[in-house]
Amino acid sequence: MTWSEAEYVECLVSERRRYAWVMRRYGGLALAESWAAALASYPYEPAGEPHRGLVFHDEAWHWAMLALHGHRYVVERPELEDPPAAYRALP
Repeated sequence: MTWSEAEYVECLVSERRRYAWVMRRYGGLALAESWAAALASYPYEPAGEPHRGLVFHDEAWHWAMLALHGHRYVVERPELEDPPAAYRALP
């Protein structure tokens, strides 16, 4: 995907925010811990990186659920397959 630096950073910040929200709401992490987890999962990648932004191919909900419940979360916790309206409403 080709995007400007501003578009990439905007997407990065948005996905970090969503990931941290899930980790607080569903993982019980404190604010600082949730942001640390988000930064670890969504590090800044310089413009020249060949797979820059690949993490965006799935939304933060999915990556957070994998971290919290493992690869079988959709089977074992089907109620978590789709994010709730509160998640969708996040900026």
